[in-house]
Parts: sequence; C-alpha cells; structure tokens
Amino acid sequence: MWQVAIKKGKAILVDVPEPMASAGRILIKVMYSCISAGTEIANVSSSREPIIYKALRQPEKIKKVFDSIATVGFNKTLNLVQSKLTGYDPIGYSVSGFVVGVGKGIDGFKIGDRVAAGGAGQANHAEFVEVPRNLVVKVPDGVDFKQASTTTVGSIALQGLRRADLQLGEYVVVFGTGVIGQLTVQMAKASGAVVIAIDVDEMRLSIAKDHGADYVFSGRDEQLVDKVLSVCGGYGVDAVVFTATTSSNTPLSQAFKMTRKKGRVVLVGIAGPKICRDDIYKKEIDFLISCSYGPGRYDENYELKGNDYPYGYVRWTENRNMQAYLRLLCDKLVRLDNIIETVYPIKQVERAYELLKSDRRPLTVLLEYNQDILQDIFPLHRKTVINPSVKKVNKDIINVGIIGVGGFATEVHLPNLKRLSNQYQLYAVADRLPLNAKSVAEQYGAKYCTSDYRQIMKDPEVDLVLICTRHNLHGTIVLAALKNGKHVFVEKPLVLKQDELKQIQDFYNSAKDDDSVAPILMTGFNRRFSPYAQKIKELLQDRNSPMIINYRMNAGYIPLGHWVHTEEGGGRNLGEACHIYDLFTFFTDSPVVEVSAHAIRPHTARYSSSDNFIATLSFADGSIATLTYTALGSHRHPKEQMEIFFEGKVCVLNDYKHLTIISTRRQDLKNRSGNKGHKNELEMLGKAIQQSVNWPIPLWQQIQVMEIAFQIDKLLG
Repeated sequence: MWQVAIKKGKAILVDVPEPMASAGRILIKVMYSCISAGTEIANVSSSREPIIYKALRQPEKIKKVFDSIATVGFNKTLNLVQSKLTGYDPIGYSVSGFVVGVGKGIDGFKIGDRVAAGGAGQANHAEFVEVPRNLVVKVPDGVDFKQASTTTVGSIALQGLRRADLQLGEYVVVFGTGVIGQLTVQMAKASGAVVIAIDVDEMRLSIAKDHGADYVFSGRDEQLVDKVLSVCGGYGVDAVVFTATTSSNTPLSQAFKMTRKKGRVVLVGIAGPKICRDDIYKKEIDFLISCSYGPGRYDENYELKGNDYPYGYVRWTENRNMQAYLRLLCDKLVRLDNIIETVYPIKQVERAYELLKSDRRPLTVLLEYNQDILQDIFPLHRKTVINPSVKKVNKDIINVGIIGVGGFATEVHLPNLKRLSNQYQLYAVADRLPLNAKSVAEQYGAKYCTSDYRQIMKDPEVDLVLICTRHNLHGTIVLAALKNGKHVFVEKPLVLKQDELKQIQDFYNSAKDDDSVAPILMTGFNRRFSPYAQKIKELLQDRNSPMIINYRMNAGYIPLGHWVHTEEGGGRNLGEACHIYDLFTFFTDSPVVEVSAHAIRPHTARYSSSDNFIATLSFADGSIATLTYTALGSHRHPKEQMEIFFEGKVCVLNDYKHLTIISTRRQDLKNRSGNKGHKNELEMLGKAIQQSVNWPIPLWQQIQVMEIAFQIDKLLG
C-alpha cells in the first residue's frame, strides 16, 4: 500500500506492507485524509533542518545523547542517531473510510462501517490504517467522507471552545482564522456567542464573516485592542480562543488586554514564549491550555489500551468530541464548503505539500485514496513488500527474520548483525507498524518487509527468527517459530506465563522422543557473554567450595503506568531481573534448591514493591546468591555492581566497565564502553547454528531462570 512519510524535508510516498487488525484496534480502508497545514508543514520543515540547529533549539536532547554515550558507548549512540536520521517518519492524524478488519476485543464495530479516525502515528496518510478503538467513531449518514476526514481538526476546535466555557450571549474572540479558527467561529456562533474574528489575512477574515463572525478585525491594526473593547462596551470580551500560530509575543499580549476582568484566554495554537505577568495578574485572567482533541489525549491507557473515562465524570473525552463534531456537520451547524479548498489524489502528495508551503496556502487540503469500494471493502491484504535489489540468498550465511524493530532492536541487535556479516544477513523484517518495517528493511538490505510475522514463520529461506517484540508476545511467537523448524533468538524474558514455559519444555521433550534435530533456542541473557563475566567464569572453573554472590541493580525509576509494569511487560522482575538469575545460574552451573524474596512496603503510590526487593537463591553446590533490585536510587550512581567471594578471592564488577580481582595480588581490568555481551551472544549463537556445537545457553538453564523469576513473582505478591 502507499503511505506518506517525511524524509529529509520532503513528504514522499512509500510502498509499505498493509497493517493488520491487532487486538484492540480497527483496520480502516481510508477514503480521504486531511492534511493539517500548520502542524504537518512544521514537521516537514523541521525534518529538513541540519541536526546542529535542532540540537541548539533542544539542548535537553544534547544532554540525552551525552548520557547515552556515557551509558552504552559512542558506537551504540551513533547507531541510534543514524537510524533516526535515515528512517521514515509517519505523518497525518485525521482520516475517514470503511472498516475492513476488527481486532480481538473490539465491540460495536463491524466490517463495512463508515468511520472517522484520529491520532498522530495512528490515523496516518495511508491507504490502510490500524487505529485503537477510542480513536475511531462512526460517521452519520448525513456526513460524507470528505467532511468526515476533518474530524480530528474539528475536535481540536471543539475542545478549545469547551475550555473557554462560553455562556449564551457572551463575547468571544477567535484569534487566528486558519482551519481550526474557522471551525471555532462556527461552533461559537452556534453556541449563541457574539463572535469576533482576528487575523492578518483579509481573505480568511472574509470567510470567517461568511461563517457567522459578527465582527472581523485585522491583526495588523494598531488600534486592534481598542476596537475590540469598543464592541463590548469597554469591559473586554469574556473569552479569547487563541488559534493562531506565531513566534511573536505581541498577539497573546493583545489577547490578554482585550479580555475582561476574570475572563478566560485559551491557548489552542502557538504563541511567543514570553508572557507579561501584569497582562494577566491585574485582571485575574484564567489562562488555559487546550489539550488537542480532549481528555484522553496523550494517555496511553485511554488511547492505546481502550480504557474509557466514566461518562458521568468526564462528559467530553476526545472520542465523544469527535462524535459531537460529526453531529454538528450532520445538522449543518458547521459548514466546510469554504474550508475544504483542494483535493489531491494520493499519488500527487508532493504537489499537495508544495501548495501548502506557498504564500497563498489553502485552509484545508485533502488526500483522496482509491474509491473503488467494492474491490477494497474485503481486500486481499498485501502484507509483504519485496525489495527487488536483493537478488539472491547466500545459504552459507544465516538468514535472519526479525520480528519487532523497536528501539532496542535498532540500537543494538541490527547494528551487531551488520558487524557479523560473515555469519548473518538480515533477510526479512516484520513489524506492526509498516513504515518501521520498511525503513529497517531498506537500511539493512532485507529481502522483504511485512506486517504479518507469520510470513517469516512460513518462509523456508529463514534460518533464525529474532524476536524483539513486547514481552507478552514472546511465548506465542517462540512456540510458533520452533514448530516451524526455525532457530530462535528471543530477547528476555523467554516467556511471561508458566504454561508457555511448559509448552516449550514439552516441545523439546517430544523432539527427543522422535530423534529429530530440534532447533536451537536462545534467550537474550547477554550478560553472561560479556568479557568480564567470561573472565570470572574462568576463575570459577577450578573452585572446590561454594561461593557467595552479592549483586546490586540500581535499576532506575520507571513510572508505574509504563508498559514494562503492565501485562505487556510482566513487571521488572520477569522483564529485567531475570538477567541476573541467569548470571547466577551461569556462574554456579548448578540447580537452584531454594528461593526467597522480600520487598519494601511503600507508603505512597509512587514506588512499587515489585521493583524494590531482595531475592536470595541457594544452589545445589552450596552457593548463595543475593540480588538487591531497586528503583529507589539515583541515576547518577552506577547501575550494576557485583561481588563474588570464593576460596580467598574476591571479584568486584562495576557496570561491566571495571573488573577488580583480589587474591594474592590485585588485578584491575577496565573497559570504558561497558561491554555487556550483546555482540558476543550473537557470535556464539551463529557458531552453534553453523557448526552444530553446543547451545550457547543450555535449555535447562534457560528454563531454570524463568522458574526462578516466576517463584519470586509469587513471593513478591
């Protein structure tokens, strides 16, 4: 399918695989999408800027880069920056079309429904979009698809007006008459207000007058504030809805000056950064911000997970605002005949954006998609896009199919695969977001990209499946890959459910029974492959007595609403502490015989007992290992430290950057980059696959690590 993307200052068409209707989401065949002139043109222009200009404007990002260099090293940080600079960015946030797929858990929608949808990164300019439930609304019969494609911008206007809390007969200024301002004028008039429109563009003021504005004034008029005050008897207007986009401080100051004592000014657009305190203070003006489409915006629980707010307590959510706007269109209380000026076919998207950058840019431009409804209402999805530049497959090298190309995959695994080109080649890329899959496939020369990971499972050319999805999907995909005869590398944790762990054990037990050669399974427990962990293992080889291991992980605070704490992540014990249980298992090479754990009992909701605990493991060889895992500490303190005491020796490991070995003499080893073994683990896996040598991590150890994590989860409650 075709999707619009931003790359190096241009809006371009990219051929990407069609998305699928995943759980909690609705798949839409797009008929029209609405280009937001202000927001989108700003994004396109920003992508053209040299990186140094962006950095100077956002100094906090410079600090983030330096922090990343200090934590993961220069090369990994460079990989991350380069992937962002060379990739595609999706664009668009307002579409209309037909439902062609309904994900698991969706009620109230069926295939064939006429709908409108919103959301940046969701309702993109694309032939098909997959949008979460709370960002989709049904379109009434009296509204056509062109009108419905403006639902998101209409909701922004409506929310700004709600924040103004207008009463019947009040005076309101709409400062800026772009598309959102024009819609605000009409809605304010429909609510019974006296409407004053202000803009520097005389033609737009003329359109505002046609839309019902009682008064229109030029923003260039030196007597602007006095003229507005004269309209309302010198008291000042009751409210100003500021929908303009400007870098000047003057317009917002004017807005305050024309507002009555205890009036309201609502910022919907963009104003200059400086506010004069006296403009607000002396009149005790309420200065309000309108958050885009309405309550729910930027709340992942609402937008992505489909959790609605109670109707009686939050009357106007972003979804209910979208519905209300469509009713206004249906009742002809809002007109779009003077607002929708131009419609371009999707193939002419570059012309559309060039027009919007011109001096006389239209209020609204729509993109039109294939209108052959009968053909597309039940489409045969093209979930795979082939890269014709990849001519053949080298069977002497391991062909990798990667599933999930989020931050960790692009920062760590993909660059390492490229460095290990004598062992691996990236053959296929699967991701829920088609543009992500396409970008990675192009950057690393994959044969194809897809939105359906099952394509990789079925492909006989794929030797190794590399799984980098959210944690809750690991078990399902691992089992599917193994049953299709693929070697598997799965990022930790191996699974989140004990029944999935049992199914994996059953698979390998069955493989033993029928003498088949089972594929290799490897969990991304990388720390054991770090140079310093390997050095410690060498020292432990000849020991004849138990040891004591103390490990401290200053894990850092992650807000409790973050996905790692949810069902997707499984919590930090299963999702991260499992690394350390693997390290204990690696060093002892022994079955665990006893597990205990104790957690803090916080007095506030900020901290959790599930990521502030101490776990103690006893092993069959007599060794004892303790993990202190905490989110209470400062990020300025090193993240990980380990001490091992055995047979008159001490090993002290700090953040995988510094290893001290103390025995009859002291030995200090230092590595500034903090190598945690990510590349080494792939090297060992490649050797195991190509040379049929021992697995890098024995299956029993991978199973034991997850069983330890499950036991600790139960103990933590």
